Amino acid sequence: MKNKKWISLATAVVLAVTALPLGVFAAKKDEAKLAKVTLNEVAHSIFYAPQYVAIEEGYFKDEGLDMTLITGFGADKTMTAVISGEADIGFMGAEASIYAYQEGATDPVVNFAQLTQRAGNFLVAREEMPDFKWEDLKGRKVLGGRKGGMPEMVFEYILKQNGLDPQKDLSIDQSIDFGATAAAFTGDDSADFTVEFEPSATALEKQGAGYVVASLGVDSGYVPYTSYSARTSYMEKNPYIMQKFTDALQKGMDFVQSHTPEEIAEIIEPQFPETDLDTITAIVKRYYDQDTWKENLVFGQDGFELLQDILEDVGELKERTPYAELVNTEFAQNAS
Repeated sequence: MKNKKWISLATAVVLAVTALPLGVFAAKKDEAKLAKVTLNEVAHSIFYAPQYVAIEEGYFKDEGLDMTLITGFGADKTMTAVISGEADIGFMGAEASIYAYQEGATDPVVNFAQLTQRAGNFLVAREEMPDFKWEDLKGRKVLGGRKGGMPEMVFEYILKQNGLDPQKDLSIDQSIDFGATAAAFTGDDSADFTVEFEPSATALEKQGAGYVVASLGVDSGYVPYTSYSARTSYMEKNPYIMQKFTDALQKGMDFVQSHTPEEIAEIIEPQFPETDLDTITAIVKRYYDQDTWKENLVFGQDGFELLQDILEDVGELKERTPYAELVNTEFAQNAS
């Protein structure tokens, strides 16, 4: 009997001693089970608030994903990262996938989720123009975007919608690198206007160096401005990751639809350590008020055809691409 008591006691002690380490090991094991996925975004902007909400609220981890975010600083660089396999998923304008397809890509980069439904940039003038009209750009110089990129194409689309010829009626400087136009605008007063994303537009206003006079997102109407895409081979090989990634994004979309700009700003603040909360809130509100973010991630055919209309309009489309070739809505339709 004594031996049985000692054996029982010894067993209890061993179980007590090993319980904590086993729990730690189990946690590490669960962490190791997270599927790794690399996302390359075209820019790091408050314009993409739902994505940062998903990151900060832990939605990707909740879906079993260990997501690494890299900023490509330009759709061309983001697309290169996706094609080379450096990134699993790209976040950029869908025009990049059309260009790659036109060049004969053997493993097409296909769009599977649309985040924004309006352009995210603004026209900034050197002085306040409360009664601004697009014809005010006649004879003026504007710092524009990269040829063939969404910011520049939407800008030219708006000009034409307002009876202006982008080549003849004004001068558009397209030589400045993405993200460097605000610095160029303050450093050289030869340009009268600049087309800026946030936080650059608001930063110029705070410095007294410029004033937002028009929203390209409002004046262009609903445009499929940015979307998520991946190589066909990656999507076919990793349907689980694709669905879980899309599910996490949808949670971010749901959050911005059901919360105030102030609440959204507080969540994404850690993503923008160089920008104060008041500024983040003001920018979120600006995007929020113009209905920037879709309620769901489904990239519809009407939007894709409109995008190709814009590409044709500016002479960047060799021939139209069938919607089914470059858009897969399966994951967005099944997102929960």
